[in-house]
Amino acid sequence: MQILLDFGLLLLGYLLGSIPFGLIIVKLGTGKDVRKIESGRTGGTNAYRAAGIWAGVLTGFLDGAKGTVAVWLAIALSGTPIGLVCAGLGSILGHIFSIFLAERGENGRWRLRGGAGGAPTGGAAAGLWFPSILFIVPGALAAIYFTGYASMATLSIPLLALVVFAVRAYFGYGSWAYVLYGILAELILIWALRPNIKRLINGTERMVGPRAKRRAAQTSAESGKNGEL
Repeated sequence: MQILLDFGLLLLGYLLGSIPFGLIIVKLGTGKDVRKIESGRTGGTNAYRAAGIWAGVLTGFLDGAKGTVAVWLAIALSGTPIGLVCAGLGSILGHIFSIFLAERGENGRWRLRGGAGGAPTGGAAAGLWFPSILFIVPGALAAIYFTGYASMATLSIPLLALVVFAVRAYFGYGSWAYVLYGILAELILIWALRPNIKRLINGTERMVGPRAKRRAAQTSAESGKNGEL
């Protein structure tokens, strides 16, 4: 019976996570299809590229809320720690592989599209222990500020959650099942971000934020100097 409940919570989280807020917000704000812009993902970073900072922030917030609400609903349904983890992981899977964004690819095969998964990962962690966002959000912002890569910030979120939950579990303040959440969430995001990781290795990954502006300014300055020569 408990296995059925856990599976039901996984499915519930998946359906919530599948709501493509980025697609909706960008469409309502600009009429554009965010899936046809830059990375083609529906998360906050691509919504920012498509419709500006507020579209990106709102998308990121709502995507994070999907994970939080999924876990809170699991708590309301008397889920065990494993059940709560299932709900959180379901929201991440739904966000990355949305059932509402199914489409046939160029090879004729059906595929599910969505975002990278960072926001619901952090949101679900907040659902498991809300103060965790006080560590996760600053850590992710620091990652994007110092590296300039949204993918690095995304990958840092489950890692930060893992550390927070491991420390809490070690001192007896939380379940070790939440550490499992961090591990599995990291593996899911690594799988989802395979193309980004390859570009990071090759040095061709797109940059965002202050560091991207600094690099653009440096490139422009160097081009100007070469032109003078």
